[in-house]
Amino acid sequence: MTIVKSGRQRPLLTFAERHILPRPLGETGVNRKEVIEEKAWTLLELVTKELGFIPVDAEFVREGKEYYLNCYIDREGGIGVDQCEEASRMIDPMLDEANFIDVPYTLIMSSPGLGRPLRRPRDFIFAEGKEIEIRTYRAYDGKKEFTGILQSWDKDSVTIRVGEETQTIRRAEMSLIRLALDF
Repeated sequence: MTIVKSGRQRPLLTFAERHILPRPLGETGVNRKEVIEEKAWTLLELVTKELGFIPVDAEFVREGKEYYLNCYIDREGGIGVDQCEEASRMIDPMLDEANFIDVPYTLIMSSPGLGRPLRRPRDFIFAEGKEIEIRTYRAYDGKKEFTGILQSWDKDSVTIRVGEETQTIRRAEMSLIRLALDF
């Protein structure tokens, strides 16, 4: 394996040392997974800002006996393998130095994918003004599938514009919400 390093040297952990490392992993009342994801998200924001990409998500998951830190990035026009590699090479030493994940894991840097559901507030912020697809458990006005421009959202509902009208749907009634697939 060939590792390519940039000739530019910079203090990678100045921000991490001040904002990430002082908080212990076992904070009272905080889920370990959420702490790892929050700290990884902070590093992902630093990396994507420097590279001109958009951070989408950082999730720490266990599949069988293996752990994965999945980082998702994007940019206008889409993200490619070369950009994912560049971001991965930049964040990897930062994660090693910060050392807040106490189990062996695999880092995966990826595009968010076409059918990725909107789950977190940052997903909805990213999707504002864009076309989204909503599927519901029960029919509204005889329909269970809606496509429209995301107008607003909160923890309880989502409002989309369909033509000249708006439709508000409770989040508890949604089986799926994602960016619309446009082929």
